[in-house]
Amino acid sequence: MENAQYVQNKHETQIDKLRVMAILISSYVLFAILLNSVGTVILQSISSFGVSKTNASVLEGFKDIPIAIVSFFVAAYLPRFGFKRAMLTSTLLVTVGSLLMPLLSNFFMSKMLFLIVGASFALIKISVYALIGRVSDNQQAHASNMNIVEGCFMVGVLAGYWLFSAFIDPTQPESYSWLNVYWLIAFLGAANLLLIVFTHVPEVKHLIQSESPQAQFAGMLKLVWLPFVVMFIICAFFYVLVEQGIGTWLPTFNSEVLNLANHISVQVTSIFAACLAAGRLLAGYVLRKMHWFNFLVLSLFLIAALILIAIPLANSGVSSVQIQSWSDVPIAAFVLPLVGLFMAPIYPAINSVVLSALPSQQHASMTGLIVVFSALGGTFGSLVTGAIFEYFSGQTAFYFMLVPIAILTIALFLYKRLLTSAPITEATA
Repeated sequence: MENAQYVQNKHETQIDKLRVMAILISSYVLFAILLNSVGTVILQSISSFGVSKTNASVLEGFKDIPIAIVSFFVAAYLPRFGFKRAMLTSTLLVTVGSLLMPLLSNFFMSKMLFLIVGASFALIKISVYALIGRVSDNQQAHASNMNIVEGCFMVGVLAGYWLFSAFIDPTQPESYSWLNVYWLIAFLGAANLLLIVFTHVPEVKHLIQSESPQAQFAGMLKLVWLPFVVMFIICAFFYVLVEQGIGTWLPTFNSEVLNLANHISVQVTSIFAACLAAGRLLAGYVLRKMHWFNFLVLSLFLIAALILIAIPLANSGVSSVQIQSWSDVPIAAFVLPLVGLFMAPIYPAINSVVLSALPSQQHASMTGLIVVFSALGGTFGSLVTGAIFEYFSGQTAFYFMLVPIAILTIALFLYKRLLTSAPITEATA
């Protein structure tokens, strides 16, 4: 009888864990659609709201700066607030923001929406990363669940490009029809809200009873003084600068340089997201056979090579008539997004290396720094790329990416050297 009860309890616990995984995935997919729509919204803001490229580029900042600020100041306090409350709050905010977009229909609301999305995503990401540990029975299950959640995030990114492109009017790309996508996103947000309400979320009580948030915050600041952490921050900053600079401005590059219609420009950009997803999956296998430093340097070399191949192709194969069909898309539009295949392994690899060099009790603090400096790199990358795009050309803007790629290569060499020379016990100081 007791054995039957044990089996029943174990079965119920497993169902509860699956429900929690379901809301983690649904929340991540919702935010993937919104976060990675920034390139599409920049393109449509230029067309519909008549803003300049420089002004449109601030949308990346409205998204990333709140992520950095909220992650930096709120992470240590979130266990006390409650992860379920955090998820409910963030989902409610983006649902309301999505409803306001088609109602107000202006660039100011676009900025406010990304501010809301950025701040809310910080709460979601911290909650998701904490709760994965609560629904994982061992280290292997944790790694598996993390990959499932991050994989679903990339599915959301891919879906987002096609979702937004479906609402862009090919005959009148400057019209406000694309804003109707936010009614659907608001519906998805409301559905996710109900899922969270009716799901039992295990709070992380042992974190609430551990060291004070003030001590955790001070511990995060102390990490910045470690030489290999400083070099990691530089690597993360310049990597995200390149990824966001290309990813955010790729729809505009496709539209203005390659003369693709707006809806085709957005759809073609989905190749970049698909390459990022494929690159991360393939890297998991390759990194078992090859040292991370050699693999990342090779990846950076291939990124630079693809940029040097794609831009001349873009200059020579531009159609004088706006392209409305996939069959007429020039080869340059397919070559440039392939950089995502080689970008994909860099960020997870450098994160894994720095976390492995630190004791487990400092991983949460290090994650806070990762999020903060990644957000800052993304903002700076978008602003610089947008400014070069406006005052010079799209080709020049993407050629400029070779500069941070070169800096990142040098930084990776110094990062490896510091990790090799610094004793691990330094991380515990």
